[in-house]
Amino acid sequence: MEIADLITPDCVIPNLKASSKKQALQEMARRAADLNDLPERQVFEVLLERERLGTTGVGHGIAIPHGKLPTLDRLHGVFARLARPINFESIDEQPVDLIFLLLAPESAAAEHLKVLARVSRLLRDRAVCEKLRGATTAEAIYAILTEAQATRAA
Repeated sequence: MEIADLITPDCVIPNLKASSKKQALQEMARRAADLNDLPERQVFEVLLERERLGTTGVGHGIAIPHGKLPTLDRLHGVFARLARPINFESIDEQPVDLIFLLLAPESAAAEHLKVLARVSRLLRDRAVCEKLRGATTAEAIYAILTEAQATRAA
């Protein structure tokens, strides 16, 4: 599954204003819920439940919160570039400013892990992250995310 299969420009929040991890997750849950006709509270609870198991702040300013919902029929993503970095209790204790949220059907365990790995590889690329941090529009961020993936696949 390609990044372009997970997100559209509507799934990108180019300047998310959040002062805490909880607020960032809440805003992203709202966007995911609106785009996928899901109950916002259910999305938010799934994300919080996953965070209780351990942080999804993977280091270098990146977080990849994720969860599974029984009502989904395929994987969905939402990406946010934060207006200001926030404490996300990351493994390297550095603040986060790039967040890729991933929601999967409960039945898609293997695909969920593959997509998590793909997103993680993409966001470990320092050049991609620098471009994302410099982009100001949803369209530009979407293009960087999907172009970087396409270039890697070639």
